[in-house]
Amino acid sequence: MNSRDTLETRFFPQGPNPPVRWLISEGLTPYPEAVAFMETEAARIAAGEADELVWLVEHPPLYTAGTSAKAEDLVAPDRFEVHATGRGGEYTYHGPGQRVAYVMLDLKRRRPDVRAFVSALEAVIIGTLESMNVTGERREDRVGVWVRRPDKPRLADGSVAEDKIAAIGIRLRKWVSFHGLAINVDPDLEHFSGIVPCGVRAHGVTSLVDLGLPVPMHEADIRLRDAFEAVFGPTRDDRPDRDS
Repeated sequence: MNSRDTLETRFFPQGPNPPVRWLISEGLTPYPEAVAFMETEAARIAAGEADELVWLVEHPPLYTAGTSAKAEDLVAPDRFEVHATGRGGEYTYHGPGQRVAYVMLDLKRRRPDVRAFVSALEAVIIGTLESMNVTGERREDRVGVWVRRPDKPRLADGSVAEDKIAAIGIRLRKWVSFHGLAINVDPDLEHFSGIVPCGVRAHGVTSLVDLGLPVPMHEADIRLRDAFEAVFGPTRDDRPDRDS
């Protein structure tokens, strides 16, 4: 099987398609509200009643458990709310200072290839980081995006330390994706200590601020949108009423 680095990550629509709606929510979005909104929007997209959507949020501090989560990886079960979720992956943390992008795309309009889609989301993150002179990398044995940390002590096997800067977890229903990616802009990294992030014990987590880049969230959003459009095509601003 080819490595994800060799996969074609351009995921433009295969025919005419309206620009992807791009929605940014202010404040902190409760996780159950986010899931309910994604479920509704994914169903509307699958039924042809709505255009595709990327929804950017921040959450209050919480842990989520993906479909592969192991009980022993929840180190501090009483620290924050814990939400079981249908996305792939294991435990992850969400909280203020982390940009979560929920990606609701119809892969039937693009390319019904889940592995390539994950690689495309990684390409978006890598492109976002590259615009800020940060080198993000894939790892075949770990989903997400990683940065080398030569400033830290080497690992027991002598290799350079690595930290995770972005996580990915998706779910598909009728070939429409939901859930998505999370980039650590300036979250409280100590909050990750309540779990084994994504089941990976040998490596740590980092953020743009931890790497010495005090990037405001709105600037990170601009760079994320540019990188997304390079991989998935045009977007348009959207401000729907989530109560409708």
